[in-house]
Amino acid sequence: MYRIQANMSGTRFIDVSDDHLQTIEKYRLFDGLVDSNGYVDENVLEKLKLNVRAMLESEAGRDKALLDLCLDVIYHPNMKAIGLKRLVALANEHRAQTDDNGPAEDQAAEH
Repeated sequence: MYRIQANMSGTRFIDVSDDHLQTIEKYRLFDGLVDSNGYVDENVLEKLKLNVRAMLESEAGRDKALLDLCLDVIYHPNMKAIGLKRLVALANEHRAQTDDNGPAEDQAAEH
């Protein structure tokens, strides 16, 4: 379980699980989300919410993991632009670790 800071003062946090990060990766939710300037603001958060809402209305809406991600993280009452920025950074870090180490199941099978 990871904990991301959701506001500038550091008084609000959102818990993010490995399952949440895997769902983000599965649906590639952050691909093309942030413009080339790399700036994450409330408009980017709203764009993510609209994209996810459309997915929930489609076949992907039957995926419990996607619904859990929405309820627990994306639509969390504390989620603001700074929280999304930290979530994107966490997801990128998690992806890099997974790419470097291989899938967690493969590692467990080797040991």
